[in-house]
Amino acid sequence: MIRRLPSYRGLRLGTRLALGLGVLALVVFAVVGTALTTYMRDYLSHQLDDQLGLAQVAQSKNVAETGTLQGKKYWGWYYAVYDVSGGKAVLRKPEEPGDLPHDIAPLTSLARAQSASDSEVVRTANLTGDGTYRLRACEVKPGVVLISGAPMADIDDTVRRLITVQVIAFGLALLALVVFGRRMLKRGLNPLSDMAHTAQGIASHDLTESAARLPLRADKRGGGPEVEELRTAFNTMLEHIDDSLAVRAEAEQRLRRFVADASHELRTPLMSVRGYADLFQYAAANAPEERDRHLARLRAEAARMGVLLDDLLLLARLDAAEVEAPLRMQDTDLVELVDEAAAAFRATHPERPLKVTSGPPSLTLRLDPHRIRQVLDNLLTNAAVHTPAGTPVSMAVEVTGDKAVVRVEDTGPGIPAADQDRVFDRFYRVDKARSRDRGGSGLGLSVAGSLVRAHGGTIELRSEPGSTVFTVSLPVRA
Repeated sequence: MIRRLPSYRGLRLGTRLALGLGVLALVVFAVVGTALTTYMRDYLSHQLDDQLGLAQVAQSKNVAETGTLQGKKYWGWYYAVYDVSGGKAVLRKPEEPGDLPHDIAPLTSLARAQSASDSEVVRTANLTGDGTYRLRACEVKPGVVLISGAPMADIDDTVRRLITVQVIAFGLALLALVVFGRRMLKRGLNPLSDMAHTAQGIASHDLTESAARLPLRADKRGGGPEVEELRTAFNTMLEHIDDSLAVRAEAEQRLRRFVADASHELRTPLMSVRGYADLFQYAAANAPEERDRHLARLRAEAARMGVLLDDLLLLARLDAAEVEAPLRMQDTDLVELVDEAAAAFRATHPERPLKVTSGPPSLTLRLDPHRIRQVLDNLLTNAAVHTPAGTPVSMAVEVTGDKAVVRVEDTGPGIPAADQDRVFDRFYRVDKARSRDRGGSGLGLSVAGSLVRAHGGTIELRSEPGSTVFTVSLPVRA
C-alpha cells in the first residue's frame, strides 16, 4: 500500500521553515546562476569580438596590399571577400575551398549591411551544418568588404560546463542548507516543543480537584530572544494559573471551614432554643417564676442567634460590595465617634480603666458612622473579653499623612505569634477552649476588618506580652 505523503500544513514547523528556506535559496541560486551565466557569455562574446577585430586589422591590410589572405588565417574560421557596389555584394573566389561555409547567405547579408553602414557590423548567425558563428564585417577599402566568422562552439561549451558546475554546486549547497538548516531550526525550536509537551502535561492534569497544582514548567532555554520572551511569558502564565489554583483551593477550604463553623455555631443556640421551648411547654403548669426564667433564656439564645446571623449577613454583603454596598456614607467627626465608643465602653465595663488620647479636636471624614462605631465597639469588647479583669485599655486618634489613625491598645497577655495572622479569619478563636458565652462567635474581628476595608482603609495587629495594639487607618478625604 502506498503511503500518502503529509500535506504542507501537516508538516512540523521546523520542516516547513527548512523547506521555505530551501525554496528561497533556490530562487536566489537561480537568479545568481542566471546572472553569472549571462555575464560569462557576454564576456566571452566580447573577447571573441575583440579577437575578430584584431585579426581583421592585419587581414584587411594584407587584402588591400596583396589581394590575398595568405598566412593570416585562423583554423576553423571562415573568410569571404565581397565586392560591393550599387547595393549588390559579389563574392570573390575563395583562395581555398575551406574558407567558405556551405551556407553563405548570412555572410552575403552581412556584406550588404556593411556597405550601408559607417562602422563595422557584428552579428551572431547560425550557419546550416556548421553551428553558431560570430560574424564581423569590415571595409577593406571602398567597394571591398571582408567578412570573418569565428565559431562559438567553445563559448557554448564553456557556458554549458559553467551551468553544469552551477547546478551541481547549487544543488549540493541547497541540500546541505535544507538538511543542516532543519537540524539547526529543530534545535532552535526545542524550547517550543518543550512548551508543547508542558502544555500536554498540564492538559492531562485533573484541575477540577481542589488540591490541583501545576508543578510543570518550560525549562529548556535557547531559541533566541523571541523564544525566551515566549518561554518567560508561558511560565509566568503557569505561575498565575498555579497561584489561582492555590487561591481557589484555599477559598474552597475556607468555605468548607466556614460552613462547618457556621453550622456548629448555629447548632448550639438552635439546640438551646429547642430545649428551652420544650421546658417552657412542660413547665406551663409550674410556678410563673420558672416559666419566666425559661422564657428569658429562650429570648437570650434567640437574640444571640440573631446577632450571629446579622454578622454573617453583613459579611456576605461586604463580600458582594460591588453589587450591594452596605454602607451609608456621610460626613462624620471621627473624634466624636471615638468619644462615644469610649463612653459606652465605660458604662458597660466600669471595672476597666480606659484612657482616650485625641490629637486633633475634631476630624471630619466621609464614612458610615454606624459601621465605624461597630468596628470600635468590637475592638474594645475584644480587649475586655480577652484580658484579665482590671487590665487598662487606651485609645488614640491622630492624623498621619493622608490617613486618620485610631489605635486601640491593651496591656493584657498578648496574642501568640502563630495566631496573629489568623485573628481576622471568620470563626477563628485564639483560645480554643474558651466558652462561647464568654468568647463570642469568632466573627467580631472578621467583621471589623471587612468594614474597615469597605471604607478603603486597613486594620493591623501588633501584639507581644504586655501590649496588644489594633491600628485602624482610614483615608482622609476633603
